[in-house]
Amino acid sequence: MTRTGRIYGGTLYDLATEEGKSEVFLDQMIQIRDLFREYPEYPGLLMEPSVPFAERAKMIDEAFGEGTEGYLVNLMKLLCEKGLLNEFSACAEEFERRFDTAHGISRAEVVTAVPLSAQQREALVQKLEQSSGKKIRLHETVDPRIMGGVRIELDGRRLDGTVQGRLEGVTRRLNEAVI
Repeated sequence: MTRTGRIYGGTLYDLATEEGKSEVFLDQMIQIRDLFREYPEYPGLLMEPSVPFAERAKMIDEAFGEGTEGYLVNLMKLLCEKGLLNEFSACAEEFERRFDTAHGISRAEVVTAVPLSAQQREALVQKLEQSSGKKIRLHETVDPRIMGGVRIELDGRRLDGTVQGRLEGVTRRLNEAVI
């Protein structure tokens, strides 16, 4: 987490909480972060120094002005003006971290070889909530290198039920046996 992300994301969280809109802000920040990740050329264009700031601010207004919280639009403009729009993701992470802490939500990082279906995702969330006693926010990553199964990181613990993890365990035991 960068200092910029902590400062701006934390400040925006405080403001959103005062306004009673922290959940709305969080949803919108995640959507914008995902959009920037899916189309990295767009934030690159917004940070292009050869394009005057007034024009870049207008592009932000046109893309996000309607339907997006004003403070969030202003944050993007501020980051754009300071050449820090690439820090938006860190701001969203800090906002999400503070939201989760305030609402007793644990973040579970899940890695699978193929995307989970909605039904599998829901079943996994329910199982994790039962075993942890907390609400769970699932962050899913697809990594074909694990070949199959699932790896979960939750509250500092790692549960590895992947084919890759099992193969690494077998390899490690064989290497120990040979030595």
